This record gives sequence, C-alpha cells and structure tokens, in this order.
Amino acid sequence: MYARIAGVGSFLPGQPVSNEDLVRRGVDTNDDWIITRTGIRARHLADEGCTSSYLGYEAAKRALDSADVEAADLDLIIVATSTPDFIFPSTACLIQEKLGNRGAMAFDIQAVCSGFVYALGVADKFIRSGSHRKALVIGAEVFSRILDWEDRATCVLFGDGAGAVVLEASERPGILATAAHADGSYNRILSVPGSVCGGKVIGDPFLRMDGQAVFKFAVKVLSEVATECCAIAEIASSKIDWLIPHQANIRIIESTAKKLGLVMDKVVVTVEKHGNTSAASIPLALDAAIQDGRLQRGQKIMLEGVGGGFTWGAVLAEY
Repeated sequence: MYARIAGVGSFLPGQPVSNEDLVRRGVDTNDDWIITRTGIRARHLADEGCTSSYLGYEAAKRALDSADVEAADLDLIIVATSTPDFIFPSTACLIQEKLGNRGAMAFDIQAVCSGFVYALGVADKFIRSGSHRKALVIGAEVFSRILDWEDRATCVLFGDGAGAVVLEASERPGILATAAHADGSYNRILSVPGSVCGGKVIGDPFLRMDGQAVFKFAVKVLSEVATECCAIAEIASSKIDWLIPHQANIRIIESTAKKLGLVMDKVVVTVEKHGNTSAASIPLALDAAIQDGRLQRGQKIMLEGVGGGFTWGAVLAEY
C-alpha cells in the first residue's frame, strides 16, 4: 500500500509586494541588493486579521477540488506551521472546522521550513499502516508577523502563503521514500528567541538569522537527505524528473542541484515570486509546476526542506 498524491492546491494573499514596494514602505534596501543575494523579486504579505488557518483553508479547498475528495471523507489532517493562529487549539483543528469535517485526526507539526516534508512523512506512515486512507497535509504561514522590518537582512526574505496536498491510499506507487532529521545544537543560527509569559513578551519576538551559517548548513544537508531518499528507494538521482526544494534562496537551490548532479532545467524555482514562505514554500512550488504543465503524472519528484531547529528532510514520490 502506498500514499499517493491525489490533489494539490495553493493560495497566496493579496497582491505581490515587489522589492521596490518595500523600499517605498521604508525598508533600507534596493531591488538589486535583494535579487543578487536571494533571487527574490516579490512576496505576498497577509493583511491584518488574515491568519494561517484562513490561508490553509483556501489552499485545502483547492487541493480537495483537485483530488475530487469531499472534506467529510478525510480521516487525517496535518498542518505544518510556525505561525499558528493561537497557542491552542491547533491550526489543524481550526481548518477542520472551516472545512466542515468532524472526527478526523487533526494536529500541527512545527519543524519550520522542513515542516511540510515532515508532515508528508508522518501522513505516509499513517496511510501505509492501514489506519488511515485519506489525508490532508497543509503548509501555511504568516511569517510577516514575526519579521523585524528594521532588519533588512531578514525582512526582505520572507512572505505569507499556503499549500496543500491530499494523499490517498493506493496500490499504485506514490511516496517512495522519506527521510527526516534534526540537530538542536544549531538552534541559534535561525530562531525567534522570544516567548509569552504572563501576557508579556519575554525575549526577542522577531526572526533572527546567521545567513552565512544557514547557507553552509542548508546546502550540505539538503544534498545529503536527497541522496538518502534515493538510496532508500534504490533510484539514482539522475532518474529524478523534478527537484522541488524549499524556496529560501536561489543560491542554496542552485548549489543543492549542482551537488545532486541535476541541471537547473529539472528544478522548480518559484522563490522569485513569493520569497521564503517557510512550510508553505514546497507545496506552493509543487502546485505551480502542476498548473503550468511541467509536472506530469508518473514523473518522479524530490521534495526537500531545511529549517530552524535545525531540521531537514526529503520525500521522493511518483506523482
């Protein structure tokens, strides 16, 4: 029994915010500086009151329509997010209510930018065990809420959005291999080192990052985990039709592809359109490749992400 991708959907809030728009908003930067270092040209920023559960719900509806599955038939809902609506209840439960589903197992996963591949791996295990047959896996983020707009090294990188995938039990090949890892000793190079206590913010509530350290670590582990998945499935990396990586930085994406021996023509890149949307970036890129016709049924795809924690993981699947 396999967990097979039955449908994909995505959602971005509002209109694109260009690099020039950020300059007009008072960010001390310029278009050339951002593009040269990151490849990002625009991002979407959610309006006040627009939550991760709303974005996730919109992406979920599109994924369910794509899969021709009713929300009531879902028996598992997993949401990957680092920007939940509340401390609790989970964003998964909030989306479950919006969808009108009752009774499905629903919970959140917090692995930052690796969250979506972590969640896919978990859903795959549930379906392969035979305990569940239809799963909705969502990555949804409103990272704009945790950005310091005075820190040009980080605020220009991130955006808001959501993507979702419906997995179904199938005898046909689907998810072929998964791998996920973490190393908490790297927690300080990318974090939001604050918390809420007694109604007050304790520490720093904004995202902080050591960009060079993150770059070196990301390129290393992304190539390693993709190779690990290929070894588990006994498939050469040259047989991958599409690499769909976490959309953080074009330099990281290019370096990872080079280490895997893949030309950029086989890599799905959407970072220029929506920046780093954390757990939402992989399903957003996946949906973009489906919508423009690049990704076809039967092709092999490698999904991979790396995020604060540090966490990293990959999923090799036949679409």
